[in-house]
Amino acid sequence: MASEDSFLVLVHHRGSIKRKTRSGVKFTDKDPLCIIVRPTTGYDALVSSVLEKLGLEGVKRVKKFFYRILTTVLHDTVKYDCFTIRSDEDLHSGGSNRNANTIATVAGSSSRLAVASSSVPVYEPAIQPVASPSFAVDLSGNVGDEVRYGEHHLTELRCPTPAGVGEGLFDDPDDDDVEPDMIADDSGDDLGASHPRRATGGSSSGTQQYPPHFSSLDLDAMRHDKNPGQPAGFGARDTEGSAGMTEFQTYSIRRGVQYKVVESNYRRYVGKCSEFGNGCTWLIRLSLRQRKGIWEVKRYNGPHTCLATSISSDHRSLDYHVIATFIMPIIRADASVNIKVLLNATAAHFGFRPTYRRVWMAKQKAVAIIYGDWDESYNELPRWVLGVQLTMPGTVAVLRTCPVRVGGQLDESQANFHRLFWTFPPCIEAFHHCKPLVSIDGTHLYGKYEGTLLVTIAQDGNSNILPVAFALVESENAESWSFFLSHLRQHVTPQPGLLVISDRHNGIKAALEAPDGGWLPPAAYRAFCIGHVAANFALTFKGKDARRLLVNAAYAKTEVEFDYWFDILRSENLAMCDWANRIEYSLWTQYCDEGRRFGHMTTNISECVNSILKGVRNLPVCSLVKATYARLAELFVRKGREAEAQLGTRQQFSQYLVKCIEANLKTARCFTVTVYDRDNSEYTVAETTPTGSFSLGSYRVSLASQTCDCGYFQALHFPCPHALACCAYSRLTWQPYVHQVYCLSSIFDVYQIGITPPIPEDFWPPYDGPTVIPNPNMRRAREGRPRSTRIRTNMDDADPNRPKRCGLCRQPGHTRRSCPQAGRPTHTGGNK
Repeated sequence: MASEDSFLVLVHHRGSIKRKTRSGVKFTDKDPLCIIVRPTTGYDALVSSVLEKLGLEGVKRVKKFFYRILTTVLHDTVKYDCFTIRSDEDLHSGGSNRNANTIATVAGSSSRLAVASSSVPVYEPAIQPVASPSFAVDLSGNVGDEVRYGEHHLTELRCPTPAGVGEGLFDDPDDDDVEPDMIADDSGDDLGASHPRRATGGSSSGTQQYPPHFSSLDLDAMRHDKNPGQPAGFGARDTEGSAGMTEFQTYSIRRGVQYKVVESNYRRYVGKCSEFGNGCTWLIRLSLRQRKGIWEVKRYNGPHTCLATSISSDHRSLDYHVIATFIMPIIRADASVNIKVLLNATAAHFGFRPTYRRVWMAKQKAVAIIYGDWDESYNELPRWVLGVQLTMPGTVAVLRTCPVRVGGQLDESQANFHRLFWTFPPCIEAFHHCKPLVSIDGTHLYGKYEGTLLVTIAQDGNSNILPVAFALVESENAESWSFFLSHLRQHVTPQPGLLVISDRHNGIKAALEAPDGGWLPPAAYRAFCIGHVAANFALTFKGKDARRLLVNAAYAKTEVEFDYWFDILRSENLAMCDWANRIEYSLWTQYCDEGRRFGHMTTNISECVNSILKGVRNLPVCSLVKATYARLAELFVRKGREAEAQLGTRQQFSQYLVKCIEANLKTARCFTVTVYDRDNSEYTVAETTPTGSFSLGSYRVSLASQTCDCGYFQALHFPCPHALACCAYSRLTWQPYVHQVYCLSSIFDVYQIGITPPIPEDFWPPYDGPTVIPNPNMRRAREGRPRSTRIRTNMDDADPNRPKRCGLCRQPGHTRRSCPQAGRPTHTGGNK
C-alpha cells in the first residue's frame, strides 16, 4: 500500500526473455510491473528498481527514460505531455525537455499525478482519473541501450506488405513491437524526447500538435494504406489507393527536392535528402509495429534547407508507381483515356513533366490494379468460358493455344495463348432479324501485350450497331482471318446471299476466296468499305477534290449519276479513272450492288468500338472478354426497352424509316403520275419545278418489282418519293413495299433474348487443362516509347471545320506557345 506521499508507477514491460534477435530482445509477458516511487526516490534508485523487477540488473544499462501523462480531454481529443528523465533533477521537475514551471506533484492518496503544461491548456478530464502514468519498457539491446517509458511512437502508418514478405518473416503473431536499431546518423536524442506526438488509429497513445514543419508534410494522409508490412511506395506497390505513393513522396515532388533511400526492408525505412550533410538535414525514418500491423514515423527532420543545384523538368521520385496512383480515378472512369491527356494531367498536378514511356507504364499498372494482372488474365479465360457456357448454353467459344517448349522439351503443363473466337446465343438469334449484311474489321490492342481484336457488326432496321461475334488473334493475317470467318460462317451467319463489307486487306481477301470457306457467290458476296477505298486512292492522287469525286461516284445509285461523276474525274486526270477501273464496280459502287448494301457504304467499326466497346482494347484479355458480355447485356436491355416502348404506341416501323418517309413525302408534291397497267404496278412519274414551268426528268416506277429509275427504291428497300407519289395516285398504302427489317416487330425480335446474369464464380466448372500463359513474343518493347500500331491514312486527316486544340493542354482557343500551362514556374531544389 503506497503512502500519501508516494505514487504508484505501472511499468508495462515485455516480461521474461523469449530470445535474442538482431533487433534486440523480444518478450511475451504483458503484465505490468508495480514500482513505488517516493519524493525521495532518486534516478539511480528508479533505474535499479526497474532492472531488478525485470531481472536484468547487471545485464542492461539505462540511458534515459520517457513517459507521458494525460493533460487534456476535449471532445474526442486526448492530449498528453511527454517527458524525458536522465537525472534526479528531471525526475522531480517533470523532465528535462520542459521548463521549470512544469512540476510533477503528488496528489495524495488518490495516487494521481497532476501536471501543468505551459504548451497545452488544462481542462478537467471527462473520464475517470487515471492512477498514474503508465510506462512501456522496450529493452532492445545490451548495456547502453535505452529503456523507454511511455508511448514512444510519433505517428502510425498503415502500409502494404511487400511482395515476397509473408507471415514467415514475423516470428509470432503475439509478439510485441519490434524496435529497430538506431540509424548511424541519428542524433543522441530520440524522437520521443525532442518532438511532440500525435496518436493515430490503433494506438492508445495521446495526441498533440505537430511541429510547424509538419504542416507541409501531411503524415495523417499516410495512414490509410490497406495492408501492413511495407511503407507505401518503398518496395511492394501492389495495392490500390495510396500504396503506390507516400505523402512524403508527393511532398518531395511538389517541393522540387530529391531524396534517397538509405534503408528499406520489411521492418524499417529511412529516407534522406540528396543533399544531406551538404547543407540540408531533412530525414525521415519509419518503423514497423508488428503486432498492430502499422508503420510509424519514428523520426522526421524538416523542412528542407538545401539550396538549388540544378533546374530539371523531371523528378526521380515521380516514378510510374506514383503516377499510377494519381491517375487511378481517371483510368477507372475511362480506360481508353489518351496517354497525352494523362501526361498533361500529371504535369499539371506535380509540376514536373514525366516521359511518355513512364506514363504509359503507369497506365498499364493502374489498369492491372483495377482489372486484373496482365499475365494471369490469360489463365482466367478458360474457366470464365466454362462459367459462361454454364450460364448461357449455346455460347460459342473456341480457344487455340500453342505448345510451350523449355530447353527443347515440350512443357505439357503450360500453353501459350494463340487465338480465341466467342459469341453469345442472343447475338446469334439477333442476327436473323437484322439486315442481311455484316461489316468486319480489326482493331489493335493497347495493353501490355500486342494483339488484334476482330469484330463482326450487324445493323438492325433502326440503324443501330450490334456486335455479334469477336475474336482475339495475334495480328491481321490470312490464317487469323480464316479462323475468324470460318467460325463466323459456321455459328452466326449461315444465311445464303449474305453481304460482307470490309476493307481491302489481303488476309480478308484470301479467307473469303477460300473454296471451302462458304463465302463465295451466291452463298455470300463481298463489298469494300468506300472509306478505305478513298483512303487508298488518296495515297496515289493528292487533293481532296479528286477524292470527293470518287466518293460521289461510289454513292451514286444509278448508272447515269455514276457516269456523271466519273466523267468529271476523267477530265481531272485519266490515271484516276484507270486506278478505279482496276477494282470491280460491284465491290465499291452502290448502283452495281443489286441492293445488298441497304445504303451502307462503310464498315462502321469505329462507331462500334466507341459506342459499345469503348475502352476494352486497353484491358487485360479476360477483362476484355468479360466487358463484351457486360456491354452487350446493357445494350440488349436498353435497345429492347426502346423497341418495346415504340410498340406500345402502336407504331409499325422504326424511327429511322418514319423520318425517311416523312422527308420523301415532302418532295412528292411536284410530280405528274401516269399509270400503265390495270394492276396499278407500272408507272411513270414526271418531276417538275414547284411552278410546273420546267421538267426535271421522268422516272419509271414498278411497285411490283419495287424499283425506280432513281435507284433509291431498290437500294434502300423502302419507297422513294416517286413510289410514294404512285401510291397516292392509286389510293394505295405504301407500307407493303417496305422491307420487313424496318418493322418494329423485327427490331424487337433482335433484342428479345437478353443476356443472362452470370452464375457466381464459385459454381463454375473446374478447369483441369494446362495453364494458359501469354505468348512472350507478343510482349511490347520494354524500353523506349511504345510503338504505335495504327496505320495512319488520309482517313485520319483532321476535319478543317474542327477547332484547333492546344498541343499541351488539349483545350481549344489557344496554341502551345500561348498556353497558360506553359507559364507555370519550373521547380528547383531550392530552400524547401
